[in-house]
Amino acid sequence: MSIEFNRNFMKCPSFKEEMAKSDQAQGIDPPPVNKAAMGGTRITLPAFDGIVKNDSYTNLLDVRRSVRVYDDATPMTAAQLAYMLSTAFSIQEFRGVGNYATLRPAPSGGARHPFEVYVCVQNVEGVEPGLYHYLPAENVGEKTVTIERLGDIADYKPTITEMVVGQKWAENASCLMLITCVPYRAEWRYRENAHRVVLIDLGHVGQNVMLSAAALGLGSCCLAAYDNAKCDEVIGLNGFDEYTVYGVTVGVPK
Repeated sequence: MSIEFNRNFMKCPSFKEEMAKSDQAQGIDPPPVNKAAMGGTRITLPAFDGIVKNDSYTNLLDVRRSVRVYDDATPMTAAQLAYMLSTAFSIQEFRGVGNYATLRPAPSGGARHPFEVYVCVQNVEGVEPGLYHYLPAENVGEKTVTIERLGDIADYKPTITEMVVGQKWAENASCLMLITCVPYRAEWRYRENAHRVVLIDLGHVGQNVMLSAAALGLGSCCLAAYDNAKCDEVIGLNGFDEYTVYGVTVGVPK
């Protein structure tokens, strides 16, 4: 791909025209606003009231930094994991006819929120190591978080390092959050312009994750360098209808 192609991709020359031809404009039913449970064992994480250490917005902006060195002997807590999932990805309210849109902590074009989040857990107190999927529709408008366990991650540390293309430091984090895109959620409304909007939305979500980590006194680092095929393989995705678009390591700073 050329630099010129990628620069033009970031523009929106035909937004109105594509909106007029969208599946939404044609009256086609919207896709589900979130992915249904995948058959894993559901786990309700503990309440997270009172665990925030940095509650000043200005202070959060001052202390938020990318952290790549973690204390792998000290776990983060299940309540901290719950707080991070809730403050970045929870469904606070449904909107629109047939509840086709959701309001969440991070903004999203058309309230489409075309993301799912999976957590590779290594060292979270009270949560068995393995792969988990967040189920935001289970607790709409509540300060409660439900995840489902999808299974083990074989050879955890080498696998994590392979997933993030050799960034070995990532294997010491308490967990690796993998954010995936379900593109049709956005395409239903925005057609060819959806993917540019999704990239904008992704930045909003990433910032929420990192600010939430800073509020808890944890360290985090957003990753744009990852092996798409390996990440999709670990989660069990086909790489077309849903695929990995972002990674965030989280852990106790060393």
